[in-house]
Amino acid sequence: MKIARYYSNDDVRVDEVLKPIIGSGEFLVKVKKSGICGSDILEYYRFAKMKKLGVISLVLGHEIAGDIVEISNTIKHLKVGDRVFVSHHVPCFECHYCKQGHHTACDLLHNTNFDPGGFAEYVRVPKVNIEKKGVYILDKNVSYEDAVFIEPLGCVCRAQRLANVKKGLTVLILGSGVSGILHIQLAKLRGVKKIIATDINEFRLKMAKKFGADFVFHAKEDIATELKRVNEDRLADIVIVCAGALSAAKQALECAAPGSKIIFFAVPKPGINLEVPINEYWRNEITIMTSYGAAPEDLDEAYNWILSKRINVVDIITHRFPLSKVGEAFKVVCEAGESLKVILEPEKD
Repeated sequence: MKIARYYSNDDVRVDEVLKPIIGSGEFLVKVKKSGICGSDILEYYRFAKMKKLGVISLVLGHEIAGDIVEISNTIKHLKVGDRVFVSHHVPCFECHYCKQGHHTACDLLHNTNFDPGGFAEYVRVPKVNIEKKGVYILDKNVSYEDAVFIEPLGCVCRAQRLANVKKGLTVLILGSGVSGILHIQLAKLRGVKKIIATDINEFRLKMAKKFGADFVFHAKEDIATELKRVNEDRLADIVIVCAGALSAAKQALECAAPGSKIIFFAVPKPGINLEVPINEYWRNEITIMTSYGAAPEDLDEAYNWILSKRINVVDIITHRFPLSKVGEAFKVVCEAGESLKVILEPEKD
């Protein structure tokens, strides 16, 4: 079968390997659609994993949808032919962190995956991923392309739940890529009073407006001043950082109103420190928090939003490529021009 091997953002190669062999309690998925995530092009993140594993390449891809084509006879609640989304990470539900609601800090979650990765024609789904609520049978009204967004939208659901995004608040979203667009739509559904979005890319600013932002501003503007101008002389109640640039992190600190929350959905690379005006924050009771990944309850919420058609995901897709053109697909994602979601379609080769 064909796979895509990632060596660097500029070096992603198509290779041939043997199709995975399933064991007891496992199944094999034929991948129909596989989304390229923004984290897939974080070279520092990928290189660190390669170093940890002692390898020179990875098979990435974790936003998949496909069909079960082989299944262990020990599995009774699934069958060949089922259309599924499969979560690559699952928590144990039993450790201290899971019991405190921090499922994405669970050691099991950080060490589970499917084999070999979503940028492949087939993936083997391990027993633990099945047992720990990592498989969703798709409703007939949920397409494969819809299902690709269950995981990224799940991450967005988690962040907004942790930050308690709710009716009446002003939300500032720094970065209008795929995650930013999903945050805009979900915040709108949660009834927020006003949504302001930023980016350095004019195409993405237009898309942010199209998907529901009330105001959009180029990230190089004085965002704090513009925010006050359109928000009754107040800063934001919730600031969601969806860009990994240090400038975005600093902007977030400048745009937080008294009693607000800043949630780092994206962060700068390791070694970069952020200077926080802690005395001012102490006096104004400002909360700084982070959100990583998605847990089963977040995926449940995302699936239900997609099933209900209340969040538009398919129109976020701007490019589709066969697996054989994965290098070209990665180039589109890295250039971040007039693009949002880029999808790989292994069966189109």
